[in-house]
Amino acid sequence: MSTIRPRSLSALTAAAAATVLVLSGCAAGENAATDGASSDGGQTTGGTLNIDFATYNPLSLVIKENGWLEDALEDQDITVNWVQSAGSNKANENLRAGAIDVGSTAGSAALLARSNNSPIQTIDIYSQPEWSALVVGADSDITDVADLAGKKVAATKGTDPYFFLLQSLEEAGVDPADVTIENLQHADGATALSNGSVDAWAGLDPIMAGAEEDGAQLVYRNVDFNSYGFLNATEEFLSEKPDVAQTVVNAYEKAREWAQANPDETAQILADVAGLDLTVASTVIEERSNLDVDNVPGQAQLDVLSVIGPIFVESGDVASQDAVDEALDTLLEPSFAENADPSAIAG
Repeated sequence: MSTIRPRSLSALTAAAAATVLVLSGCAAGENAATDGASSDGGQTTGGTLNIDFATYNPLSLVIKENGWLEDALEDQDITVNWVQSAGSNKANENLRAGAIDVGSTAGSAALLARSNNSPIQTIDIYSQPEWSALVVGADSDITDVADLAGKKVAATKGTDPYFFLLQSLEEAGVDPADVTIENLQHADGATALSNGSVDAWAGLDPIMAGAEEDGAQLVYRNVDFNSYGFLNATEEFLSEKPDVAQTVVNAYEKAREWAQANPDETAQILADVAGLDLTVASTVIEERSNLDVDNVPGQAQLDVLSVIGPIFVESGDVASQDAVDEALDTLLEPSFAENADPSAIAG
């Protein structure tokens, strides 16, 4: 593996640019700014922040519900446009297309995207969840991973549950070629399991917790096969609007403090957005969403991703290990998380 650096060259360039703007008052990025935005003395003015929210990322729901970004960016005349991500794969698609500036994914999905040349970097860690497991129906005779040979399993390719499935099969000595993997979006996978179209589903919370309430069983769990929750941004956004990126991370860290202090209210927000029973949402927040983690992207995440990376190559999702190694070397941009100031967000 190539030497792992904490920041890529592009990330250092972005950080340096932000420093120059603050010290010199020049508007270095104003000619390249999008959405009519301009820079004045290091502060972006005008334009739109396009950012996602997702039921698998409870902090995004807290921020959106409380309107903290809208309030924080009002004086800069920046509009906040919230876009829902149905899964990490959809967040990655929108980041690559430039439809969003900031998106939340599983760590595995972020590495996959970067390995396939998507110009994103991780600026914050929002959780260490146990959000995936292998799920079967209430009356299923499947009792372990080995029983999946010859079966149909629903999974959303490019997401943590998909890579959870591949790791589980590898651990159990089952060739993925012996399993029919139906590429379905998370909610569709739950429906397919419910109606018997598939034998098992690589599930994702909070949908998975809802399926359990309806009688589904978690046939295999392994928290070590779940990667962290990554908050990612496009390199263009980080280069042109580092001050806005910092505001986003500040809001995330305020949301972390708030959610830990108010778990019941956080569960209610999740229940309302996801259409879940409050008891199900509470299970997700209190039992499967570890928010008490170091928010700075670093070695803990690289340790997990270094195990997952070779699976990308084996499965054909990435062309070479060299591409994975380069992605590991350049994905993380810790400076925004290191400088996070939740007190900068009013509310």
